[in-house]
Amino acid sequence: MSADRRTARPLLQEQVRSLLTDYIVEHGLGPGDPLPTEQELMREFGVGRNVLREGLKALQALGIVEVRHGYGTFVGNAGLTALERGLHFRAAMSLRAGLGELRDLLDVREALEVGLAARVVAAVDDAQLAALEEIVQGMQRAAAAGDYFPELDWRFHETLYAPLGNALVTDLLRVFWRVFGDVEAQLPGARYTPVAAAGWHAGILAAVRQQDVGATQRAVATHFADIRERLGRA
Repeated sequence: MSADRRTARPLLQEQVRSLLTDYIVEHGLGPGDPLPTEQELMREFGVGRNVLREGLKALQALGIVEVRHGYGTFVGNAGLTALERGLHFRAAMSLRAGLGELRDLLDVREALEVGLAARVVAAVDDAQLAALEEIVQGMQRAAAAGDYFPELDWRFHETLYAPLGNALVTDLLRVFWRVFGDVEAQLPGARYTPVAAAGWHAGILAAVRQQDVGATQRAVATHFADIRERLGRA
């Protein structure tokens, strides 16, 4: 194969990916809607089967399309799977390279959560406060038994930011939570205790209930203090 052909193929694949995403947008297709058949797309874009399939495979990895064998190709939900995989990889590499990227990731997560505190305080209602109180009580019961509570931890953060009505915020927070959850046991230093974790979340709830933006921001930042200290040990 000549150098020109080796160069042209990736460029053609990139063009097909752009054509496919443009097609979805221009035709007003949404998650779950079917795309035309391979033959129809090959004619539409003027490409061969292999190039088309490689373009579809790349978009499938990003969640933009979903290939259901025997049924066809459909528009995906375009979630954050690709971002999560990339961050998992970078976090794993950071464990072996000084933890710098994990510190950067924590900065982004903390900036997002602290930065949204004012909007949370303004938007939360009595029903959501009651739901948060129930979660914190569950944390306290688990802590009293010496147990960690990862499911309750995630439910707290999901519920805390739910009043914003921003699905992207929830998805991003879930990605950060999963990435740090997977690497936490490998960080230097002693892990926080369940009692300390329950106390941090109770402090956030108390500040939100008082509608004190500054106290809420400080409580959220304190919630990250333990992992920040452990990352600083490298």
